[in-house]
Amino acid sequence: MASNKICIVVVSGTRERLQMAGMMASVGAVSGNDVTVFLSMNALNQFLKDPPKQVPSEGDMGTLLAEKNVPPFRQLFQQAAELGEAKIHPCSMAMDVMAVEPADLVSYLGQPLGLTKFLIDAADAQVWSF
Repeated sequence: MASNKICIVVVSGTRERLQMAGMMASVGAVSGNDVTVFLSMNALNQFLKDPPKQVPSEGDMGTLLAEKNVPPFRQLFQQAAELGEAKIHPCSMAMDVMAVEPADLVSYLGQPLGLTKFLIDAADAQVWSF
């Protein structure tokens, strides 16, 4: 039987990967799955209250996403948290390295989480990485 638990690791800061992770989180959460998102590495700075102005694209699809009226990835993650009750956690190590405080991050993120705890929680889940 497939697990109804979805764990998503997001380490890329590119538009395409952030968009796909946001879609997985929001659709998974509003479909009744138990969704946990772990934001680390290059993805974390996109969830600062004052994020970088440009989100880099990997290719043509990223450019199209920017040009078309596609719901932005931050909106998708926020919907996952607010409508589907997804748990979205910043990586505690990445926060330390980047000197980011919890108050610097968007309000819908949960408490910082370490990789060890995330892996324990993900043991019986579908795990996706972006």
